[in-house]
Amino acid sequence: QLQLVESGGGLVQTGGSLKLSCAASRFTLGAYTLGWFRQAPGGVREAVGCISSSGGSTDYADSVKGRFTVSRDNAKNTVYLQMNNLKPEDTAIYYCAARIVMDGCMVEAGTTWGRGTQVTVSS
Repeated sequence: QLQLVESGGGLVQTGGSLKLSCAASRFTLGAYTLGWFRQAPGGVREAVGCISSSGGSTDYADSVKGRFTVSRDNAKNTVYLQMNNLKPEDTAIYYCAARIVMDGCMVEAGTTWGRGTQVTVSS
């Protein structure tokens, strides 16, 4: 069974930083476009950013551009989300996903999800 496990979430003050990690087991991430999504309380799951299989291309939601960075280390089978200058509206459960359509960071029928990690930004 394919598995993605996120880590690195927590409580941080406004303006602070966190780095999320997502490690894969039982499959190799290197062939896939990967993405980070989030879902705030009462909200819908939205794309935060995604990265191509080579790492050469990235795309971000307008709300996080200039603050968040998606990166990957295929040798470690891990994808990262560096979050800087965090705001209370960034509070959400963050999910990583594999098998994403790069154009618009869209999910597809074969998308594999992690279980999520909570990020809370206090004002």
